[in-house]
Amino acid sequence: MNDKPPFFPDELQSFLETLPEPRILVDPDYRILSANAAYRRAFGNPRAILGHTCYEISHHYDKPCDECGESCPRQTAMKTRQPGRVLHLHHTPRGQEYVDVELIPIHDARGKLVYFVETMRFLHETGDQPGALGMVGRSPALLQMLALLNRAAPAMTPVLLLGESGTGKELAAQAVHALSPRRNRPFVPVDCSGLSENLFEAELFGYEKGAFTGAARRKTGLAEVASGGTLFLDELGDIPLHLQVKLLRLLESGTFRRVGGVETLRADFRLVAATHRNLEEMMEAGTFRRDLYYRIAAFPIHLPALRERREDLPLLAEALLARLAPERPLCLSVAAMARLMQHGFPGNVRELRNILERALLLSDGDTLDLAHLPEAVAFVRQAPAAQNLPDQEILSLDEAERRYVRRALRQLGGDKRELARRLGVSERTLYRKLG
Repeated sequence: MNDKPPFFPDELQSFLETLPEPRILVDPDYRILSANAAYRRAFGNPRAILGHTCYEISHHYDKPCDECGESCPRQTAMKTRQPGRVLHLHHTPRGQEYVDVELIPIHDARGKLVYFVETMRFLHETGDQPGALGMVGRSPALLQMLALLNRAAPAMTPVLLLGESGTGKELAAQAVHALSPRRNRPFVPVDCSGLSENLFEAELFGYEKGAFTGAARRKTGLAEVASGGTLFLDELGDIPLHLQVKLLRLLESGTFRRVGGVETLRADFRLVAATHRNLEEMMEAGTFRRDLYYRIAAFPIHLPALRERREDLPLLAEALLARLAPERPLCLSVAAMARLMQHGFPGNVRELRNILERALLLSDGDTLDLAHLPEAVAFVRQAPAAQNLPDQEILSLDEAERRYVRRALRQLGGDKRELARRLGVSERTLYRKLG
């Protein structure tokens, strides 16, 4: 099968055919010229994409993705004449998937840009099903975080996840594990909050039979259970100062002994740690060891709060409702979604899930409305200075909905199809709501 244009060099076509990842050839005007064998295996007959633009196929946009608020590796590649790489959410035959996109510029003998070779590495190809990483969204903040997780995953470098409660730190740790070469080995989470000294050592290192009263048999520690895999220390900042030295010794030496044991065992795990605390402030206060911090903080990653990626709310709500009630075709009314978009979400995604779980229990139909949201969310208390507004300032729900929809449409660059999808309504309904 030959899908190359007549002016495409045979040597380059032959080279692309041998590469294991799906790759396409793109001209300087974003037009797709050719696709290799790996692409054909992943997507079938590529003739449907030849001649179309890459942004049309991958994003369903009518203009380049960097003009629609997306980062584009093309800009980096053109400026530096080096490969550019970003993480995108692409439309694929399997639905929307996270894709690590690398763009390599190719110049002719005179230095003129003639082609881009685009390589696609799908995050689901870690052996999990699409979406199994558990993260949903397309905001710049989320994609930047996912890109960092994807970069860190193949290495053994310790990863430190920083973020508020409810931002999904354990999901992020599982993503690092799933994207790593250790994905088929154990992922072992350890909740560090509230562990006493004896319990900390017993849980992490294990103990021998008879090591203390009640030790009726040998217990394997979690550092040993995680052998070959990933050890996830959640809420690391809650470990008392006198226990931190024991953890540091484990990380520095790579060895440990069970409580009551004399045999030295070798640790073989990849460390991922997480905390909602500010470790730098704790170091200044003397409640967190500097040497431990520098041992675990080689690759810190900030997990954005929900208010930092508010545009992901429609996608998140859709995904959560599908998980909470897979048998019901649930959606949020435009008014309910507009109110959620204004909410602060101090509890982040965990709070959103609780709100939706309550709403679906209160709703007898398939549409969750304002009346189904908690009172503290559905109704905003006005500040005293704003209580005596003139009548003309009070909008009807229809007008408030219309203004919200128009504002959302402007944020999406006029893409009515995408807005209808995010709002969970048909395009015909959207046009009616736009008035």
